[in-house]
Amino acid sequence: MKKIVLLFISMIFLGGTLMAQSRAYTVKGGLTIGTQKWEGQDQDPLFSYHGAFSIESVSEEKSFGVFAQLGYHVKGSAWRNAIISNVGSSNFTFASRKFKFQNVALLLGFKKYLRETSNSKLYYLLGVRGDYTVDTNLSEYEDDNARIMQPVYPFDGAVRKFNYGVTAGAGTEFPFTEFVSGIIELSISPDFSNQYQQGAVTTNSPSQGLRNYGEKKFVNLVFEVSVGFRFLHKIEYID
Repeated sequence: MKKIVLLFISMIFLGGTLMAQSRAYTVKGGLTIGTQKWEGQDQDPLFSYHGAFSIESVSEEKSFGVFAQLGYHVKGSAWRNAIISNVGSSNFTFASRKFKFQNVALLLGFKKYLRETSNSKLYYLLGVRGDYTVDTNLSEYEDDNARIMQPVYPFDGAVRKFNYGVTAGAGTEFPFTEFVSGIIELSISPDFSNQYQQGAVTTNSPSQGLRNYGEKKFVNLVFEVSVGFRFLHKIEYID
């Protein structure tokens, strides 16, 4: 919680600094590929989406800037063609499951421009990030957990709302006019904290008796492809 508060305070100070000089606004969105490991086992990737808005300082040389970004990202993982056993029978079914964590993220960082031509500018970025989980779809699997009497599927009670990590990326800007550019960007965002942390669970069923399940926890690792627009707000001081 303290890390999130500090990030928001930093954003306020950063925003005040940005408003005093030339700046740029960026709106972008695109494909999100979410990955997780459950108890050391790889899950299938979740294909989802994201959107973000950022404000960025523009230096006189236009080679370096700091930025603040607020985004919405659907993270998580999936099962594809998972073999599901039907309790009380020898029947098996093949099913797909998606585990979605809808996160609002605040990212503070810097952007460095590497090379500029008449048609494009290449850059890379790095920042620290705080996430808040506003919703999940895990309630869809509550009945399944109850039916099989095992905590096979994650549940909302073990979701950690606040998380943190870093984001690194690279991209290119291509100008339409002096003040409007298009962007294409690739980024990777690993979390350093657990999106989900479930303690040990003991179940008792007539068919299986007492069974113990160890702690379950996992973190998010996200890859994103973004396209969008960058709008330059130029401030000139006249003596």
